[in-house]
Amino acid sequence: MRKQQGKRIASLDAIRGLAIVNMVAYHAVYDWVYVFGKTADWFGTHAAYLWEQAICWTFILLAGMVSVYSRNLARHGAQVLACAMILTVVTALVLPEQIILFGVLHLLGTAMLLTAMLRPWLQKLPAGIAAAVCFGLFLLLKGVPRGFAGLADIKIWLLPQSLYQVKWAFFLGFPAKGFWSSDYFPLIPWIFLFWTGMFLWQKLRGKGELVLRRLPDIPALSAIGRHSMLIYMLHQPLTFAALWLITCWM
Repeated sequence: MRKQQGKRIASLDAIRGLAIVNMVAYHAVYDWVYVFGKTADWFGTHAAYLWEQAICWTFILLAGMVSVYSRNLARHGAQVLACAMILTVVTALVLPEQIILFGVLHLLGTAMLLTAMLRPWLQKLPAGIAAAVCFGLFLLLKGVPRGFAGLADIKIWLLPQSLYQVKWAFFLGFPAKGFWSSDYFPLIPWIFLFWTGMFLWQKLRGKGELVLRRLPDIPALSAIGRHSMLIYMLHQPLTFAALWLITCWM
């Protein structure tokens, strides 16, 4: 996020930092259960699903919000997408059963590139209405990767199975039978949540920045938030190594 009036909005960095801490904790439990085969029965509950969704929603909404500040969103998107492709290659080579074909970084990088391309038209839309429409579309289409449309996770309409028979369409949100990605965030529905954050911040930015700047700073979380990409790229191998050592000592 670029600087505003000589300094960053520390509370935005702190919110991102909190999301990073949550993400590291979630992935540590995920690896413990699905990579090392240990038991954590609660991890399969609805509460664990809500934990994961809260982390994802925070990241994607924040990414949409701070895209408003980017002077070169296309370059930033290309950098994020390059990091995502590194994760794809590394997981394919080192841990193919946990390969990431289109995870959250793929989504964010692609969303930034598309937003940069469409920005001249997106900026003409009334921000408040656009935010509401995008959030409505996100809720309506959230089940598309699972074959339905409805209200968030509530199934209302089944979609034609013909949409899910093209192997390369997984990035759009139409995974073919047998498709697997351990981290999966296709453009439909998640780009609409990204745009919700972007339009919402365009609408609320003036007053929102005043409110955020008045919040107390949490230096540790702000520092984590400022280095979120580096931590994201390094946390899984470090977490994996730590868990491996723990299992060796058990």
